[in-house]
Formats: sequence, structure tokens, C-alpha cells
Amino acid sequence: MLLKEGTSQTKGMDALKNNVQAAKIVATMLKSVLGPRGMDKMLVSGTGDVTITNDGATILKEMDVQHPAAKMMVEVAKAVDAEVGDGTTSSVIIAGALLEKAEELIKQGIHPTVIVDGYRKAMRQAIEILNKIAEEVNIEDHSVLANIAKTSMESKIVSVDSDVLADLAVRAIFAVAEKPATEEKSSKNHQYLVADLDNVKVQKKPGGAMRDSSLIEGIIVDKEVAHSEMPKRFHDAKILLLNSSLEIEKTEFDAKISIDRPEQMTMFLEEESNMISGMTAKIVSVGANIVFCQKGIDDIALDYLAKAGISAVKRIKESDLNALAKATGARVVTNLDDLSPRDLGYAQNVEERKVETDKWVFVEKCKNPKAVSILIRGGSQRVVDEAERSMHDALMVVKDVVQKPAIVAGGGSPEAHVSHKLRTWASGVPGREHYAILAFADAIESIPVTLAENGGMDVIDTLTAIRSKQSSTNNPWIGVDVKELKVGDMRKKNIIEPLAVKEQILKSATETTAMLLRIDNILASSGKAASG
Repeated sequence: MLLKEGTSQTKGMDALKNNVQAAKIVATMLKSVLGPRGMDKMLVSGTGDVTITNDGATILKEMDVQHPAAKMMVEVAKAVDAEVGDGTTSSVIIAGALLEKAEELIKQGIHPTVIVDGYRKAMRQAIEILNKIAEEVNIEDHSVLANIAKTSMESKIVSVDSDVLADLAVRAIFAVAEKPATEEKSSKNHQYLVADLDNVKVQKKPGGAMRDSSLIEGIIVDKEVAHSEMPKRFHDAKILLLNSSLEIEKTEFDAKISIDRPEQMTMFLEEESNMISGMTAKIVSVGANIVFCQKGIDDIALDYLAKAGISAVKRIKESDLNALAKATGARVVTNLDDLSPRDLGYAQNVEERKVETDKWVFVEKCKNPKAVSILIRGGSQRVVDEAERSMHDALMVVKDVVQKPAIVAGGGSPEAHVSHKLRTWASGVPGREHYAILAFADAIESIPVTLAENGGMDVIDTLTAIRSKQSSTNNPWIGVDVKELKVGDMRKKNIIEPLAVKEQILKSATETTAMLLRIDNILASSGKAASG
């Protein structure tokens, strides 16, 4: 009576089971990609485009997920990817494990809100434990940052060349990093920095080897100089950024010009030429020697500019125009009538270079040095696509550490340690929340368990060995060494991750789980009812 015709309703335990099942399926799908021995997924779009990756966020973005609970799992991956860049797969796996454990508790008669409260308490306690064992690092030690970047790429196909890419990521972050407004320092008197990744542009081009990738101190524009007679190289370039066209615009209304004598045609063409000449004269008068235009440039204008010794690049992307504005200090001009020398930007070198079969313009040593580009090379388009995703993760984790200089080891060691400490802490928590905290402790152990599974190791033996060695040596960094298929000290092997990533994983997984557990009614309108 209350709802539209065709609306379906799922209530109570059925609604909860429905959501939990969908979320668990997503988590199970991602489990096999975790760790250095994780597998890749091939994603084929409706148009036949193929993506090969083991990046959790990319897999979930490319999947056309329909179930609302599954979509929430996609959201958790997106949130972690946007905030810290790494740990997307881990966050989804932990969320799936939390929901699985919650389902068992609900069957035992524990109310979902009690489980949610217990999970949240456990999450806060887990973050406290992580902060106690985390090591503060000196961000001036580039080797530590390089190891963090390499760890983020261990599971990717680019891991063979991770040393080269990690070095590029560290250099790029330090090129754009700035001191914060306040002179705060960490507890061990280590300074931290703030890095804006908008200042790091990643360009990719198939061809060559991954080790041919390079860091450019400036901006790469993937267009060529628009006229063959224009100069291809400038020193001390004065740059004009234009987002209006250098051509005669068509009128909004249809217009006809009646010409009954040949002289009139000549006059019309001369007038058009004079108008374009006037536009180019303004550019010449302010002293610009290269023009980057977001829109089109008339052939006559190109000819005038070439004769004046000015180069032009047309139809560049708006994002490139904005990046050039930030890098060169130029103002994006929309109207040539307002053009003045103050609007020009500066770069020490501007040069057109051949990259494989294409010609690109490199704008280097700009007015603002905090603008750099990374040019990624690789054997094929699929390889450079995955390398670009890997570079995003590497840049993000290095940024995380320079902004919060604290690290933990990888290999599932912090999760195993936190799990043990939570079980001890849970004994002092009264009521039914005690069981939720124990369930949380079991759930976060899904990370070392999954790493062991993906490495073909015996899960029970591996987990027992980690717990035993961590307790006997009082070393929280004993984890799963997937490469050597044994349990070992991950800190000594320089398998390290930012504390910020681990914190974000726990927060996102817990909040998503809490949101799904609190749903007891699903109302779904049919497409027909919604459109009617």
C-alpha cells in the first residue's frame, strides 16, 4: 500500500545475510591478488578493452558491480586509494572477514549494534597498538623511503624494476614537497613535509625498457609544435597560455555575404587576414616566444607566428594548461585584448623531442621548481598502464611517510601482533562486546593468512609459527616471508609500510562493516516502477 508497484522488500536477517554474502563475494574475489605471489586479473570491458592488473582499486573500479552492498565495498577501496594510495586489497579483505565473523556472532544471538560497538572499540585499540610499535623515521633517509616504495610494488608486474621506479617516486616527492606552515616536529624531533601530488604528472609511452623511465624537472605536453617552420627549441622561454582560439570564430546565426565583384572577395579575405594578423601582433608585442593554446589555431595565424619566430602548440588538454600555469607562473589568458607581459610564464628550456613515433614538448626548469613529470617506458601498452598504477601507489606511500614519518613492517606482521594484543585486551572487556573484539582480532589475521595461502604455504603452521616467534622473541615484525616461503623478520628484509596506510585500512574496513551490519531493511524499486 505504501510503496510503488514492483518495489521489493527484504527485512531482518534476510537483508543482513544478503548484504554480508555480497560483500564476502567481493572480498573473496580480491583475496588471490594480495602479496608478492598474488595473481593478476584480466578485466574485459564491453567495448573489448583489456586491463591486466592486481591493483585492488582498479579491479573494483573496472568491475560493473550491481549489488548495493558490493558497491559499498568498492567505495571502501576507492576511499583508501584516494587517502593513502595503498592497502585497497587489504581493506576489502579485512571488511569481508569482519562481516563473516559478525554473521557467526549474530547466529549465536548477539545483536548487530553490539557487534558494531565492539568492532569500533577494537579498531581504536588496534590503532593505539600500532602507534606503540611503529618506528619513527628520518625522512632525510632516502633509502627508507625507497624501501617503502619498493614494498608497495612487490606484488606488481613491475617489481623486477622496482628499484628504478622507487627512486623516481622518492625524487619526485622531494621535488614537490614543502615545509608545513607550522614548524611541528614528531616526538623524535623529525621534521615532516607536505607534498601535493597534483604537482607530479605521470606520462607513459610504450617502447624501450622500464629502466628507461625518467624524471623530468618540468611538464611534458604530449603534443608537437604545430608548424614545421617554427623553432623546436628555446632557452629562457617566455610562455603564453591561451584558452581561446586563434582563428575567426563562426557566427552563432547563419549569415550570407553577397559578393558580385572579384574585388569584394579579395577585400573579404584581406579583412580576415588582417584580423588574424592583429591577434598575432598582440602576441608578438608582449614578447612571448611560445604559445600553448587549448583550442584551435588558424593556418594563417600559424604562418604569422612562424615568421615572427614564435612556436605554438595547439589543442592541449585543460589539465596540461593548468599544470603549465602552476609550473611556469603564467596566467591563462581568455581574451587577447587583455594580454600584457605580466601574463607570461617562464621556463629555462622548452624543446620538442621525439618519443618513439610521437613528438612531445618538454617544458623544463620552470619558474616554479615544484612541478615535475615522470615519463614511464615499457615493453607494451599493458605494461606501461600497470606501471602507471604502480607508480601512483609508490608516490602515495612516500607522500604518506613524509607527512607522517612512522612505519611498520609488512608481511602481515603488524596484523598478527595486533591480533594477539587484542585477544589479551578483550579479557578485560565485560559483556558481549568481548566476543566482538575477539572476532575483530580473528578478522585482521586474515592478512597473514591470505599471504600464506597465496604463497602455497600451510596456513595453520604459518600462523602458529608467527605467534610463537613473536611471543618468544618479543619481536612484532615476525611475518610471512612469501618470497622465501617461510616466517621471518620483515623489518630486517626492509619490507616496510607507512603507519598511515595501516590506520586507514582499519578505519575504512570497520566503518564499512558497521554500516552494512546496521541495515535491517532493503527496499528496491524495479526499473519499470521507477520510470513509471
